[in-house]
Amino acid sequence: MKRNCWKLLLISVFFLVVSGQSYAAEPQKEPAETNYIIGPGDVLIISIWKDESLTQEVLVLPDGTISFPLIGLVKAEGKTITDLKTEIEKRIKKFVPDPVLWVSVKNMNSSCIYVLGRVNNPGRFILNSQVSILQALAMAGGVTAFASNNDIKVFRQERGVTILLPFHYDSVIKGKHIEENVSLKRGDVVIVP
Repeated sequence: MKRNCWKLLLISVFFLVVSGQSYAAEPQKEPAETNYIIGPGDVLIISIWKDESLTQEVLVLPDGTISFPLIGLVKAEGKTITDLKTEIEKRIKKFVPDPVLWVSVKNMNSSCIYVLGRVNNPGRFILNSQVSILQALAMAGGVTAFASNNDIKVFRQERGVTILLPFHYDSVIKGKHIEENVSLKRGDVVIVP
């Protein structure tokens, strides 16, 4: 039985090669982590291949900087992983010729939202993925019986200005005004009166 399977596999490969077809793997997309915007409180792992003394777990400080051996303070806040990697490589080349650098996020502590007011479990929630307003309310244990379901607001900071996004819970769960169920962003505050 095994022999027959191998024969079929070899014949299939032969015909693919002869016909000029190939099954190439799909092009690899850039990992989502490389697009992640670093913020204060995040924990990063930075390492240089073949140099264990330059492998560090670093905390992004409240001022947005990290400290790395040989190069000192580096501004990390607001940069992507790729941008930070490029900057560290450029600065460390003075000390390490042709560095092979790796930067990764260990803990995404800065990417969080807050759900406050008349919910069962108010608090701060870490965003590990895209979360809509309904999902955030579920994370907070749902609204209480005394909540003003149609007066929920999302406070969002954009370019130094606070914007209010209305959310009519009763309408959204009935399938109306579903456009209000937007994805939340880092730092959003959901208030349930």
